[in-house]
Amino acid sequence: MSTKLLTTVALTATLLLGACAGPDSPKQTGGTLLGAGLGALAGSQIGGGTGKLAAVAIGALGGAFLGGETGKSLDRADHTYAQQAVSRSLEYSPAGQSTAWRNPDSDHSGTFTPTRTYERAGRDCREYESTIYVGGQSEKVIGQACRRPDGTWEIVS
Repeated sequence: MSTKLLTTVALTATLLLGACAGPDSPKQTGGTLLGAGLGALAGSQIGGGTGKLAAVAIGALGGAFLGGETGKSLDRADHTYAQQAVSRSLEYSPAGQSTAWRNPDSDHSGTFTPTRTYERAGRDCREYESTIYVGGQSEKVIGQACRRPDGTWEIVS
């Protein structure tokens, strides 16, 4: 099997697998693409003749899966850091006091600031401002959260 054909198969597998990750998960997509490429490269070093093509395909698929899972876990880590800050802030911070979070692995960060506390339909509620910083860009969100009957908070708008 020619090197050109092996390269074409590996790149096609990489692009197809990367498209499956979806546009809302850039870390997962990047991990999938990198994993597929590295897996295909590793597979090309194994086997010979017709077995080489199978090794490339298996390497690309396995690498894509492992890379995608790593990317997803990083997104989950960002979410976990942010959620912990939100919970602490809603529960303990007075209006106007920000609680910051930062994922040291991705360097993504943010702040969560309750701005007003009030009661609505017998529930404790808080208005808030949240800012998230990713890749030098920031996004600000303003919303409301109310306490559920079980004591946890839910974002209502």
